[in-house]
Amino acid sequence: MHVQEWLDTVPAAAVYAVVALVIGLESLGIPLPGEIVLVAAALLSSHHSGINPIVLGACATAGAVIGDSIGYAIGRKGGRPLLAWLDRKFPRHFSEAHVATAERSFEKWGMWAVFFGRFIALLRIFAGPLAGVLHMPYWKFLIANFLGGVCWAGGTTAVVYYVGVVAEDWLKRFSYLGLAIAVLIGLTSMLMIRRKAKKAAAQREAEQAAEAETVPAVD
Repeated sequence: MHVQEWLDTVPAAAVYAVVALVIGLESLGIPLPGEIVLVAAALLSSHHSGINPIVLGACATAGAVIGDSIGYAIGRKGGRPLLAWLDRKFPRHFSEAHVATAERSFEKWGMWAVFFGRFIALLRIFAGPLAGVLHMPYWKFLIANFLGGVCWAGGTTAVVYYVGVVAEDWLKRFSYLGLAIAVLIGLTSMLMIRRKAKKAAAQREAEQAAEAETVPAVD
């Protein structure tokens, strides 16, 4: 069962909770498909009257900010040994090469790495814990984390919601347009067939008349 199909079977409150929880755990440093869940829920809200996109965006933002903050605290307390433990548990995401790449980004861009990291899958997982490990001042982290969470969660929800609404409206119109086109094609085909049939019949009559004129009269 796809994520959107599963979300469609649960109450709206559960959808908000699932989105906030999955995004929060991903932001905390656990590799989960937060973006996929958010996109599926936002698309669902475009044609599900029970799910409010504003509440959904707020829940996603809260999950992102709170999850990142908890990840920051864990990273600040755990330090380098935490990264080594994560490497053993999640080698695909927390390998030394990935950590080194993320660390260079943080050292070069600072707060911007936290902000734009929200839009990049790998940095979205790293941002909180790594900022804590590198002892980035929390107030800087919180500002970048909050703004990044609002822009990513709110922006993604808004874009997907309106795309879903427009797509649904377009598909409804297309269904009527498709029906009209099908009827038009059917009528046109019928008229062409009738025209060809009449032309063929007239041609046969002309040929028969020509043959009758060439037959010699019998005395």
